Amino acid sequence: MSSVDVDDFIQQNRALAEQVETYRGYWESDKHWEPRREFILRNINDFGSEQLDHLLSLSMVWANNVFMGCRYNPELLKKVKEMAEGIVVEDAPVFKTRDEIMKSQQGR
Repeated sequence: MSSVDVDDFIQQNRALAEQVETYRGYWESDKHWEPRREFILRNINDFGSEQLDHLLSLSMVWANNVFMGCRYNPELLKKVKEMAEGIVVEDAPVFKTRDEIMKSQQGR
């Protein structure tokens, strides 16, 4: 889903879009919220209403990994990355582990 597709989806599904907007954290900037909202909208049909908290948790895992470099269980990261496939994040930060930094400095 491109940003145009997301906008079209939101226009055609106002009630769902308004519901999803209530899941935005007060701390989330537009830069963080818009990709997470897309993650939720892309996957909401795969989760029943009783599984909504699980979807929201997965969306936070994905956002925390992308925007803050948080690391999680490799299987969990694989799952959320598959769920987010195709979501474009503008100016996403790039994180390096301490080991990667040390290795790059040893090569100097």
